[in-house]
Amino acid sequence: MLLAVNPLDAHSLISAFGTAGVIAIIFAETGILLGIFLPGDSLLFTAGFFAAGRHSGIHLPLAALLPGTAVAAIAGAQVGYHIGRTAGPALFRRPDSRLFKAAYVERAREFIDRYGTGKALFLARFVPIVRTLMFPFAGVLRVDQRRFVMWNVVGGLVWTQLVVMLGFALGSSLKGTSIDTYILPIVFGIAILSVIPVLLEIRRRSTKRT
Repeated sequence: MLLAVNPLDAHSLISAFGTAGVIAIIFAETGILLGIFLPGDSLLFTAGFFAAGRHSGIHLPLAALLPGTAVAAIAGAQVGYHIGRTAGPALFRRPDSRLFKAAYVERAREFIDRYGTGKALFLARFVPIVRTLMFPFAGVLRVDQRRFVMWNVVGGLVWTQLVVMLGFALGSSLKGTSIDTYILPIVFGIAILSVIPVLLEIRRRSTKRT
């Protein structure tokens, strides 16, 4: 069964691992660098959709999903921050590393300087890959711990509860409808919207160089 799981597909992951899997994946995707390519937004949305009813025979309890994903997102980011703060400086001094490059930390510093600590940490929640990298980078940059905790909690709560409830609202309005009819195009749309900020930043940097 596990061999058939697609780690990039939210539907596949939920079918295989259920509520506990959703919570564990959100924890990994939020703060552990190994989870950088796991789905986050689409997983939360799809989980909320399934919580609204037995679409495709799957039902997730909303009462466990909402607090579970919030705690996972907050705890994951906190672990990522701690890793960055304690082990990060040594990792980013390695010249042969492809993932732990000093240039990435510098970009995170520019992002924080541009938007401010609170806004940067909050916005990072809604951008894939950036969401996974920002919190360890914040640790490397020694972002004030109290400010980090405050914005970690705010961002983690808003992100998880908002996306799950959007999925729940859609699922509630489409009970008895095939999941493939609506959710797959919507999840695809979420993925496209999520990468727009990254593309805009790449364009901004390209324009700045020229």
